[in-house]
Amino acid sequence: MIDTIVLMLPHSMYTISDPDRFTPSAAWACADAFKPRRALVSKQNRTKKELLKGIYKPRLTLSNRIDWQGVREITLRIELSLPKLLFGNNFAELRFKDFTPVAEKLVVVLAGMGVITTPALLARAPVSVVHYSKNIKLTDGSTPFHYINKIKEANAKLSLDINQTDYRNAGHSYKWHCNAYEVVFYDKIKDLEQTKVSSKRAIEADGTLQLSLLDTLRTGGKLEVLRMEVRLNRRQKIKQLFKQLNIKVDLTFKKLFKPAISKKVLLHYLDELESKRFALLDFRAPNDTALLAGLVMNNPDLGPKQILQMFGLKKALDILSPRELRAMFARYNPRSWYRLMADAQKVKLPAAPSPLLVIREQLEKFEAIKSP
Repeated sequence: MIDTIVLMLPHSMYTISDPDRFTPSAAWACADAFKPRRALVSKQNRTKKELLKGIYKPRLTLSNRIDWQGVREITLRIELSLPKLLFGNNFAELRFKDFTPVAEKLVVVLAGMGVITTPALLARAPVSVVHYSKNIKLTDGSTPFHYINKIKEANAKLSLDINQTDYRNAGHSYKWHCNAYEVVFYDKIKDLEQTKVSSKRAIEADGTLQLSLLDTLRTGGKLEVLRMEVRLNRRQKIKQLFKQLNIKVDLTFKKLFKPAISKKVLLHYLDELESKRFALLDFRAPNDTALLAGLVMNNPDLGPKQILQMFGLKKALDILSPRELRAMFARYNPRSWYRLMADAQKVKLPAAPSPLLVIREQLEKFEAIKSP
């Protein structure tokens, strides 16, 4: 479902009742006669002390920005995690029926921050950023480490900046990143443990709010949690993706608060990931002779040289990911690498179960998880 969201409220959707709660004071935004021509910004953020006490607030930014029509308007930017607002954590996941409680609670919290609005106005608020997420519960003894290593094997687009953050437990997280969006997989419980050490080392912001859950999670038997997030960080990217997926809704708070949209977006990026896994990655032969025979029998159009190339590539992929291999051969002409990867995509072998099947099954069911 939706986790983080950024609402952009035009001046007609809110009133500042206590400008001194902002830094610097937002008094400038309350004076009808005061129309500054230069950019002004006032902010109000939650503190670490509030998070430790279980108090969650959105991040507020008040600015006199120029809108798409070239008109300078005083806009309120509201950034928050919706499940953290409602439940105090984002292990629990929202459902469609939670929109009214979320909107009503946000109105109350904003009032305490010196901002007056209504649920009806928030429902129509434009959205500029939205993060879709799903917690994948692993109760069969498998770990996020296993699935993240399988995710790493995908030959992701080289135009993206792919970062892997390794703490003492190698394989803590994996992220596709570009300016418009990110796709992130990480070990949810391990990330919370890192927050306890230092919030700067954690993937998730405001993890301090959830530290009280650690004891419960670590005494839950075999429970592990792999978290998947798709972070659409620009309004234009949201529009582009929705057009591609044939999602026809206005980009407003209530219209985007639908599990069906979340599910469709997350499955789309899982499809993207799996489409970059070629058959060589998942084919398992009992021995090298069977591997070579499988390549020969299933690929009659390939000559001996290509068969042996694919045999060697398979042996290399058993110890290194495609990106690690590419880095090893970086000093050679990149065209050779691209040709090799293109040839590997065409190799035919008996179908093997996807190593990411557990993720897909839980995304397909899309059942909301309750607090631990």
